[in-house]
Amino acid sequence: MTNEQKKICFEKTSLGIELGSTRIKAVLIDETYQTIASGSFEWENQLVDGVWTYSLEAVWQGIQASYREMAAQVQEKYQVPLEKVGAIGFSAMMHGYLAFDAQEELLVPFRTWRNAMTETAEKELTALFSYNIPQRWSIAHLYQAILNKEEHVEKITFLTTLAGYVHWQLTGEKVLGVGDASGMFPIDSHTKTYAAEKVAQFEQQIQSYQYPWRVVDLLPKVALAGENAGYLTQEGAKLLDPSGTLQAGIPLCPPEGDAGTGMVATNSVAKETGNVSAGTSAFAMIVLEEELSQVYPEIDLVTTPAGDLVAMVHTNNCTSEINSWMRLFKEVLEVTGSSVTTEQLFAQLFNHSLTADPDAGGLLSYGYHSGENITKISEGRPLFVRTPESKFGLANFIRMHIFSAFGAMKIGMDILAKEEVHVKKIVGHGGIFKTPQVAQKVLAAVMNAPVTVMETAGEGGAWGIALLASYCLREEPTLSLADFLDKQVFVSDTGVTVDVDPKDLTGFNQFMTNYQAGLAIEQTAIDVLK
Repeated sequence: MTNEQKKICFEKTSLGIELGSTRIKAVLIDETYQTIASGSFEWENQLVDGVWTYSLEAVWQGIQASYREMAAQVQEKYQVPLEKVGAIGFSAMMHGYLAFDAQEELLVPFRTWRNAMTETAEKELTALFSYNIPQRWSIAHLYQAILNKEEHVEKITFLTTLAGYVHWQLTGEKVLGVGDASGMFPIDSHTKTYAAEKVAQFEQQIQSYQYPWRVVDLLPKVALAGENAGYLTQEGAKLLDPSGTLQAGIPLCPPEGDAGTGMVATNSVAKETGNVSAGTSAFAMIVLEEELSQVYPEIDLVTTPAGDLVAMVHTNNCTSEINSWMRLFKEVLEVTGSSVTTEQLFAQLFNHSLTADPDAGGLLSYGYHSGENITKISEGRPLFVRTPESKFGLANFIRMHIFSAFGAMKIGMDILAKEEVHVKKIVGHGGIFKTPQVAQKVLAAVMNAPVTVMETAGEGGAWGIALLASYCLREEPTLSLADFLDKQVFVSDTGVTVDVDPKDLTGFNQFMTNYQAGLAIEQTAIDVLK
């Protein structure tokens, strides 16, 4: 193949870049949706004057570094410079607050989703809209800034998310994918844009402040998956690739949030499907057939990148306590002169838990390294408790901690079960599923639905946004996102599926009876251990 032919092939690729909380990753995929090059950049948020933030300089440093590493891989593997790709997509952490003035200057440091500084706004807006507005949502940040009478508010001309900001700088377009937009302001699932009634309610609520703007004029335009969201400008190309090799004119898909790209990367955008991401924190995303009957503070409502309504059950704690105990066990082994890798330890102990009692022997734990909204626990106090009659053994101990990792999520899922939300298929992804079937069987009991783990689930959000960029290049304009993923991307990757085991279901429900009753013990630990 000549160099010219190679360049033509790269014009059929798609580039996805996602800005996660600890890593920025760039993934280039070919027309068969396989990753052919990637690059990454590690970064961390900073606590500045009491606000969790990332500097805009760090944003561009990370994007450029991850792109540069990816492009260098292309040069090394194919001996041609990366001058053009078929389409590009950007995604990032959802929510937060990026406010700009008429001169396109950032008015206050970026306030990320991690900031819990909008409690009054959360309560007042949830009551006003009859719609759950979590503290991390952009509209909560804006309203709290209004209530605080912050001087910068009257100067705002544009409010966006991190993905929306990056897209704007590269294309000049103030646009946002509907999934990311649904974490800024409530979306009407019928019109697929900001809910007009709630826009009017908000305007009425802040009328007395007499600001020179309307909220709908501050927010990005909403776009659906598959729509063109602009083209890479000359300035944007130089910003992404300072070497000047990348050409302008490349189309971009709508920028999306990390929840949306997670749904895409796990083929979980169709109704009655969902995915569970389990790591330090965990969240379940369930695509709904219809709206819930009432407002639940435990359930966030967002959308898929195609605009379908999604119930999100978000928990602050998941695997941290398991990791803590594994470090302790490893230390014990090292003190006794034994040698085992962390990976081997996890695999052996997780597999050993398959011999445990169905209810984990009556053992109880709370892996709360931080507060937990769903259970109304304000602070973290990791806790293990048992009665003298509990069956205290290693298998039960490990099973208990896996149960506990999904305890708060189960409470949220029970709410959806009462709403008669049907789930046909769940895809699990995250490190806890690395040992085959162990945590997968537990999650099937939590969800009361079959759970699939795919090989590609580990590819992550950068691959998901690259797929959304590819979707913009589809040959059939009427092909839905769900059909595109099902019939073109995931044809061969069906994954490994585990059905609900009645013994696991009964055992986990017994554990949850103790879990909910024992929350008073957790609260006492907070009251006593300051």
